[in-house]
Amino acid sequence: MSDSTEPAAAADHSHKMRTNEANWDARTPIHLASRFYGLDEDPDPARWFAPFEWADMGELPGRDVLHLQCHLGTETLAFAQRGARATGLDLSGAAVTAARDIAAGAGLDVDYVHANVYDAAEALGDRRFDLIYTGKGALCYLPDLPRWAETVAGLLRPGGRLYIVEFHPLLNSFGPTPAPGDTSELLLRHDYLGGRGAVLRDATHTYTDGPPVEGETDCYEWMHGLDEVVNALIGAGLGIERLREYDELPWPRWPEMERTASGWWRLPDASPRIPHLFALLASARS
Repeated sequence: MSDSTEPAAAADHSHKMRTNEANWDARTPIHLASRFYGLDEDPDPARWFAPFEWADMGELPGRDVLHLQCHLGTETLAFAQRGARATGLDLSGAAVTAARDIAAGAGLDVDYVHANVYDAAEALGDRRFDLIYTGKGALCYLPDLPRWAETVAGLLRPGGRLYIVEFHPLLNSFGPTPAPGDTSELLLRHDYLGGRGAVLRDATHTYTDGPPVEGETDCYEWMHGLDEVVNALIGAGLGIERLREYDELPWPRWPEMERTASGWWRLPDASPRIPHLFALLASARS
């Protein structure tokens, strides 16, 4: 196991993650009703995936797939649709309950587990997986990446793969939303690299449309540079197979973004070409 977290720090991390759990419980009813997820219509799980993701992940029918930090399971459904035995795991009990209802309404068989990602091995018992998928707003809620990577490595079968598709740390450094009237410049407002500890966010308003959060409005995030992610995986004995940087998002983060042929959104050609996502494929030893 990693010794990167001393006992006092571990207790502090546990407290902050319980705060996050309460905040995500409070966000869940707002997200269920939001236009962002569109759950009153066809949830259309495929819209959350870039075209290259399916090629990177390979064949899925009959495979055991674990989606960590799955929230409402809107992406987890896509694995079940493609013939995988899909499992989703999330910190928020309210989100897991909602995800089960969404899957049942879609007629899909998905197993959802309520657990902190660091407790995934205990929650899942002796189950092991061919593919573990995570990302698009997940890693920033994890205080200890070496411990996370060790957890993931222990859940993979020999030769199994981890696939991360995550917001690029450069994108995160621009801040969660543009400043009022800021449509012409990309301004760095937050750290790219980690190392300063937790950042306390006011989550009274979540990233979707809808009313203010009722309940816990504090939320903690941890910044992680790309090197921190890669080195955590190497340290856990995983082999890096592929790294991509991608300049599109599944929704328009800035008002000037333009829709592309993929159905996702990109900054105009006159803007700097910067990565919005990164995709990293890693594998366990056979």
